[in-house]
Amino acid sequence: MGWQARWWTRWGMLGGITAVFVGYFSVWLPGPAAGLSFLGIELGEWIKFLGVGQTRDYFYLPPITLGLVLTLLTVVTDNGRWQAWGLRITAVAVSLLAFPAIEDLTGAFRAQYMGRVWFIILVGVVVLASIWWRKWRKGIAWEVWGLMVVTGLVGLILPTWLYWQVRPAVSELLRVPVGVGLGVWLNSIGHLLITAVSLYSLYQQTRSQKQQLPLRP
Repeated sequence: MGWQARWWTRWGMLGGITAVFVGYFSVWLPGPAAGLSFLGIELGEWIKFLGVGQTRDYFYLPPITLGLVLTLLTVVTDNGRWQAWGLRITAVAVSLLAFPAIEDLTGAFRAQYMGRVWFIILVGVVVLASIWWRKWRKGIAWEVWGLMVVTGLVGLILPTWLYWQVRPAVSELLRVPVGVGLGVWLNSIGHLLITAVSLYSLYQQTRSQKQQLPLRP
């Protein structure tokens, strides 16, 4: 079982994953001073003061979607056993970037941070499911690519949508126009690449499966 990919799809997937990861550590909110410029990894914590509620968890989605994509890739690639485990371990490690501080989880407002914990648990469940899939499933199922399409769209749409929602409020609060940081663009481009490659691979997979079906008399 392996991913029969063209060179550009492999590089597209790798480029998308890299763009999302780098984008999460890049500036999303370019404020008027260094102390008011926030990276993607910082933004979810800062905007809680704007009263956006639990939707601020959307800013913690990039490491979660990355973890899911890396895990699902272990199902559709034949890179060897230790490489697959390397991807799974990396997936869990990346998803932990969304983990809240211990004092927040043990504090009075613990419920506000549990959404991020459930996101990470989801990655862990998918990691366990990927082990079962590789062991018992015959062939590459189209469902895996479908899940990767959905994951890419979630990472593309929700954080970007929330950023454009809070940007006017931040501009009003700081009393200066706030631009769109490099991290927003990298996250969008990265998830768009992941979605495009997954969609193409889904099409190729379903077409291949149809060609392998026996003809009816």
